[in-house]
Amino acid sequence: MSEPVRLSKCLIAQLGCSRREAELFIEGGWVTVDGVVIEQPQFKIEQQRVELLPGAKAEPLAPVTLLLNQPAGQWLEEARASITMASLGTTQPSDIRPLHGHFARQECVAALPPGASGLQVFTQDWRTKRKIEADLRKLEQEFIIEVRGSATPQALERLARGLVRDGRELPKAKASWQNETHLRLAIKAPQPGTIGELCSALKLEIVSLRRIRLGGVPMGKLPVGQWRYVGSHERF
Repeated sequence: MSEPVRLSKCLIAQLGCSRREAELFIEGGWVTVDGVVIEQPQFKIEQQRVELLPGAKAEPLAPVTLLLNQPAGQWLEEARASITMASLGTTQPSDIRPLHGHFARQECVAALPPGASGLQVFTQDWRTKRKIEADLRKLEQEFIIEVRGSATPQALERLARGLVRDGRELPKAKASWQNETHLRLAIKAPQPGTIGELCSALKLEIVSLRRIRLGGVPMGKLPVGQWRYVGSHERF
């Protein structure tokens, strides 16, 4: 029986490529062992069939941005750790091949308000991170708020004109009833407690708060606890 060897070493012998090229092929999801994609260069093989998929490129992975439908009460690090192949949603952009390398070095940007659930953004792309942080005060965020109490359409219209509470002008917001207990609210740059103050001014008590959109990117029909890629056509 032959001694097991690293997949990268096998690929070097098979293709005559450099070690770095072999690692890039493997980490890019271009190498199969007995028909199964293996992304770990250190994976040990013996007599299995090693093949390079058509269109293979020895290039570093392009950075990706992910959206997670984060459950209520979940800590940020728990949320980050929950992003795995098993929790990938079925509705994802078809132009991105899911790879384990996409889970590394993911940073949270435009974090959810305290106590909120819903759309949480993670990215590997420093350009996306910089753009969201630079534009955050201008990006509209949309929430579904479960509330106790009632407010007339006229009262909701006052939010768009601006409310004054305790001598302070509250940020303007657009609101409408989704149903009898859920309010749909869009607001720019909400500070901690701002949404609570707006609801309190309308004599509404917040039961739960869920973000469904950041800028031009909606969460879509993503089940709680699942994630998806941000497609190349989507813009925050």
